[in-house]
Amino acid sequence: MPKMKTKSSAKKRFKLTGTGKIKRKHAFKSHILTKKSKKRKLKLTHDGLVHKSDTANVLQQLTLK
Repeated sequence: MPKMKTKSSAKKRFKLTGTGKIKRKHAFKSHILTKKSKKRKLKLTHDGLVHKSDTANVLQQLTLK
């Protein structure tokens, strides 16, 4: 059997933490920033975690499960 390939898009978007959780970036921070408040843009800057209902799907794309 050939090796399982990792989805390139998932590889670029997600990172595993030391405890096994999955880090992600927030959306809506790339363009049209003039109408967004400073507070909103600052909150979008910080990393978030993938929700537990989506974790299995992301791990499958990373071929870790």
